Amino acid sequence: MPRAARIDAPGALHHVIARGIEGRPLFHDDEDRDRFLARLGRLAAEGAVHIYAWALLSNHVHLLCESAALSLSSTMHRLLTGYAVAFNKRHGRSGHLFQNRFRSLLCQKEPYLRELVRYIHLNPLRAGIVGSLEELGRWPWSGHSALLGRVPRPWQETDRVLSFFAPTRRAARTAYNRFIADGIPRPPGDLGLERLSLPSWGGWSEVTSRRHRHGYRSTAERCILGDRRFVAKMIERMEMRQRRNFLLDGPRPDIASVCRRACEAWGVSAGELLGGSRRRPVVEARTALSWFAMRDLGYSGAEVARHLGVSTSCITRAAAHPMPEGVEALRRGVGTRRPLARR
Repeated sequence: MPRAARIDAPGALHHVIARGIEGRPLFHDDEDRDRFLARLGRLAAEGAVHIYAWALLSNHVHLLCESAALSLSSTMHRLLTGYAVAFNKRHGRSGHLFQNRFRSLLCQKEPYLRELVRYIHLNPLRAGIVGSLEELGRWPWSGHSALLGRVPRPWQETDRVLSFFAPTRRAARTAYNRFIADGIPRPPGDLGLERLSLPSWGGWSEVTSRRHRHGYRSTAERCILGDRRFVAKMIERMEMRQRRNFLLDGPRPDIASVCRRACEAWGVSAGELLGGSRRRPVVEARTALSWFAMRDLGYSGAEVARHLGVSTSCITRAAAHPMPEGVEALRRGVGTRRPLARR
């Protein structure tokens, strides 16, 4: 059966769970954990994703992250595939490491980000990996210790999370730790939110149909976490994106054709564009091209970087910014879309 499309966009908040195949361990020792976090940290430092909360358990991983320059699927592919290859090489094994594809829930940021941070960071305590809240505060394999300032994680969005608790860092850490402690006696996973399931056998029209017939709940994998208004808004957004995708004229343009159009629009040569020139028109052309190729056409930062001869971080940083001037010229020049038919 075809896989259900993931709901994603820059700024979307996701709770991601990746499990080891057949419940097997993902980490044999602290070096494995360090290697996983090094990959995650590089992606965050490049601007591909923002990390709010995380926890490494023996056979699964929790992440609370926000899509940025890369799509969630691209980010997780780079993280999980890269780690699996390194893990297999280090431990002399072969085959799959992770169980199927990762599970993700699109989450409503306001007012539930705090609840999701608490749920993820209490997982090691509820699983019995650590014995107390004090021990959890020193445990280096979740984002809780970073939020308390005890284990430095410069790639984690600690200040942004703490800003939800108090205006100063010291007061915020005290309030955050109290908030975590208050959640210990509560049933895990009960956030009081609507949950919408995306049927694996159908698309968004099927989701809408089932929503009207049966309400928001079903027995399939849950993919949206939020109140009814948020769920309805996400459904509408995905239906609009699906309709927009039908406007594509033929196959996706290749990066070479986009580069040619960028050279024409900014009056630069291919040698300058592909040679790392820092002349202002070349930088503007490269920035718009990177944004357009990643955000509109769905190319990965690595694919664009290989063609332009620059680093992946250079491309992902450019795509993380608001739409630069000149993107509309690329859209018109490449001719990827036609207007909607009038009714």
